[in-house]
Amino acid sequence: MKKITIKIPNHKYAFFMELIQNLGLEKVKSEGTREEVIKGIKQGFKEMNLNQEGESNGNELKDFLDDL
Repeated sequence: MKKITIKIPNHKYAFFMELIQNLGLEKVKSEGTREEVIKGIKQGFKEMNLNQEGESNGNELKDFLDDL
C-alpha cells in the first residue's frame, strides 16, 4: 500500500474528503493544526504555479490514479 499527501484549498476540503471516503479507500486521515494546513495550502499553490509556468515537473493525474 502507498501513502500520499495532498494539499487542498480550504474551500474544497469538505468536497475532497467526501470524494475520497466514497472511493472506499482503507483509511482517510486528516492531520495538522489550522496553521499547518494553511501553510501547506500556500505551499501547494506555489508548487502549482511553478508547474504551470513550466519551472517544475508535476505528477500527471493519470499516474496518480494508476497508483491507487
